[in-house]
Amino acid sequence: MKAKRCAAGAALACALAASASHASISLSTTRLIFEGKNKETSVTVTNDGGDALIQAWLDPVDEGAHGQLPFAITPPLAKLAAKQQQLLRVLYEGVGMPADRESAFWLNVQEVPQTVHNDNVLQLAVRQRIKVFYRPAGLSADPQKAPGNLQWQLNQDAGKAMLRLSNPSLYHVTVVDAKVHVGSAEEPVIDAKMIAPNSTVAVPVKLPAAGAGAPELRYDVINDFGGRQSYRVTLHGSQPSTPVSAGN
Repeated sequence: MKAKRCAAGAALACALAASASHASISLSTTRLIFEGKNKETSVTVTNDGGDALIQAWLDPVDEGAHGQLPFAITPPLAKLAAKQQQLLRVLYEGVGMPADRESAFWLNVQEVPQTVHNDNVLQLAVRQRIKVFYRPAGLSADPQKAPGNLQWQLNQDAGKAMLRLSNPSLYHVTVVDAKVHVGSAEEPVIDAKMIAPNSTVAVPVKLPAAGAGAPELRYDVINDFGGRQSYRVTLHGSQPSTPVSAGN
């Protein structure tokens, strides 16, 4: 009897899964660079499923931020037939954003579930979101050099090792898969973290067991195209250290 109940439960789960609404939309990029010299930027939404209704909107990266972003997205609602594409345009009002550094915000695209009259269909409102980076015109620094200007420090705070990461550049830098290596041992430090321009973050770090040589940090940075570039930096205690490209 118990086996029959398990089999029935598994069959029901499979039926619900088969009836579920799956994500059918995709975006043409994983991040969007809005150059300040241009009036707008855009991203293409592709519908690989059946007829769909999509909704698009913008959000601040900082959830505690107040006020409305001085950007508009058009169209905010759109119907897409099967295999159809839709261009979403992001337009800047021209005022309201800092002119001396890069700013970031979220672009959200959600597939709105269609109304169905079947209790056995599980509907999912699937949302995709990518970061938009607004770069004011006239910034003199090269954004491609920002990752190489990061400064890393290994400090002690109340007996605990802390890794301080400073970004002195005018651009955001996203660090992923950071690990500290000592000899053949390694410890994960950062899964994914975006460091804002002219800011510092501190994260606790567990150093591997003592080995030969100074600790070395290895990590990747996400570039403008959504790809990865590898870096490494030798940590010299409290002395700030800058990274070098790992040749990727």
